[in-house]
Amino acid sequence: MAPFIYMERNGIHIINLYKTAAKIEETNEALKKIASSGRKILFVATKKQAKDIVAEKAKSVNMPYITERWPGGMLTNFVTIRKAVKKMGSIDRMKKDGTFETLSKKERLQVDRLRAKLEKNLGSITEMTRLPGAIFIVDTTREHIAVREAQKLKIPIFAMVDTNSDPRDVDFVIPSNDDASKSIDKILSLVTGAVSEGLGDRKKEKEGASDSDAKDMEEAAKQEETKTLASETIPEDNAPETKQEAPAQEKEVAAKESKEKKPN
Repeated sequence: MAPFIYMERNGIHIINLYKTAAKIEETNEALKKIASSGRKILFVATKKQAKDIVAEKAKSVNMPYITERWPGGMLTNFVTIRKAVKKMGSIDRMKKDGTFETLSKKERLQVDRLRAKLEKNLGSITEMTRLPGAIFIVDTTREHIAVREAQKLKIPIFAMVDTNSDPRDVDFVIPSNDDASKSIDKILSLVTGAVSEGLGDRKKEKEGASDSDAKDMEEAAKQEETKTLASETIPEDNAPETKQEAPAQEKEVAAKESKEKKPN
């Protein structure tokens, strides 16, 4: 972290905030593009002073997050994790259709405990149906398993990195104090703001695409209507027949007049 440290005072490293600001801008630009592409960004923070802040900020932009224990194989064994999430859905369906009531009291208690455990650990990723487009981590030293899994799957890693961590494991580094709740709150606000902008851009693109589709359909309908009207009108090939009849009638009239004029 030496390039990001401004100085040392009383054994405490002071981070260069100019470099922090530059890295935040770089991170926000990248996250905005990922959000506008429609992919999910997984937020990870299991330390006490960060978990509530991360949960709140991630919910505000409708992104998945992990604030309890990181489940091993969360990314590398995603299929198994999805099965556990589907188990929650099946339990909910049992409660709705009345199957749950047919179980014994002991079985119901076990199912309730399982549902509560799954909700606590995986409830925040129920809408993440595929691997995330990126992962945002607070404290890479603590979340080293998440870092390793993301590296293995080549998922871009965004992280708040303190002076006691190694930034070489991270694709987009934000040098900052990952122990202070105020620092975490400030940076997460900026990051989720960029994600929100990306989601807004995606929504506008979808609306623009739907408008253009509506215009194309309207034009196609007009062209079809024009073709129908053209097919219903009398064809021009019939017009000469009426023109040919007129001279024949005139000849007959002229022949009668000439007969009347001739002397008997």
